[in-house]
Amino acid sequence: MRSPLITALFIAGFGTVTVAVAQTAPYPNHPVRIIVGFPAGTGPDIVARLLAQKLSEGWGNMGVIVDNKPGAGGLIAASEAARAAPDGYTLMLGETGQLSIAPSSYTKLPYDPAKDFLPVSQVVTSDFMLLVNPQKVQAKTVKDFATWTQQQKGLFMATFGAGTPGHFGAYMFADAIGQKADPVHYKSTGDALGGLFGGDVAGVFASVGLSAPNVKAGKLVALASSGAARSPALPDVPTFKEQGYPGLVFNSWFGIVAPARTPPEIVAKLSADIQKAVKSPEGKAKMEDAGFTVTGTNAADFGRIIAADTVTWGKAVAATGFKAD
Repeated sequence: MRSPLITALFIAGFGTVTVAVAQTAPYPNHPVRIIVGFPAGTGPDIVARLLAQKLSEGWGNMGVIVDNKPGAGGLIAASEAARAAPDGYTLMLGETGQLSIAPSSYTKLPYDPAKDFLPVSQVVTSDFMLLVNPQKVQAKTVKDFATWTQQQKGLFMATFGAGTPGHFGAYMFADAIGQKADPVHYKSTGDALGGLFGGDVAGVFASVGLSAPNVKAGKLVALASSGAARSPALPDVPTFKEQGYPGLVFNSWFGIVAPARTPPEIVAKLSADIQKAVKSPEGKAKMEDAGFTVTGTNAADFGRIIAADTVTWGKAVAATGFKAD
């Protein structure tokens, strides 16, 4: 008969083997969660859902869940993602504001982008359109709008949150036309567009994806694109540079980051799988149809982009004197 001690050792040993097998099981072997710091229907959400679908297909229909955690310009989501277990099963679709602008614009940031996250892959970039409501503003060009603003009590520009690219884009635009910006912060781009439709603000910087349907329907007028070249989604809209404002070239990007200390082999697999997903003919077409430019970088290149943009946006933030608690 097996003694109690031998039985206990056998059970303990079996448990150790079970744990070892679980730890060496191929990644991923259960659903992966992608945290998004903005509401459903916004640019980051659209990118995350398109990416989740392609990753799930590539992983044998393994579930990939998009978890929206909106608020505070994406800081709530970033804080949660930074505290997640570094096992590859909780990721974040980060954007420029959360990872490159926040360090300069917040005095007390609840996470450190450089220390709390590992870059995995930049997925897409997105240019902005300067939009106005034709029922409120009679302007067809940037110079028309600049002239119109001279007759107003202030340049009230909607933003989709303090510390976001649209926020500091408003400051840069105001400086370029010799005005002082009065940013009006909304919870999301959709809310900011609502303020524009309601006549509460004069203009807004919105992503190409959200701008195109409203512009094509004649509801809003796009005066300029912030990109280095015209957007294929709205090819008739000239860039700021074309209209004599070479300093107004900026965009936003969205990319996957993982909590610090995520194993390098998992980061490498994620990066390779994301690049494959977004560069596939179907994945690329869907992203472009939604108004985004696919990049699909490797982890090292994404890290360099985040670092370089932290410097670039840091200078823009410093020029405004903006600081949030």
